[in-house]
Amino acid sequence: MDEVLRAVSDPTRRAILDLVREREVPAGEIAERFPEISRPAVSQHLRTLASAGLVEVRRAGNRRFYRLRPEGLTEALTFLETMWSASLGRLRQAAEREDRDARGSS
Repeated sequence: MDEVLRAVSDPTRRAILDLVREREVPAGEIAERFPEISRPAVSQHLRTLASAGLVEVRRAGNRRFYRLRPEGLTEALTFLETMWSASLGRLRQAAEREDRDARGSS
């Protein structure tokens, strides 16, 4: 999970994930979407995403195609949902306690 969270912490990698979310995209097209960074830097981002299990890579000759692996986010999503649910539960309890206290002092 740590590798996934590190991978998605970078805005360029999040943009790449968004780009490959709906369809398989060739590496060259991905690199063209990020003219402000070098192709080797884009390749490094893609390797990081692949290593974290967030994208799958298909090779066809000397070309590489990337596609999102949604299941790669499952463990991190479960963790975040658990944290969010716990926080919402505490907030609900505090609101209910405040409401009881307000009705009790009326």
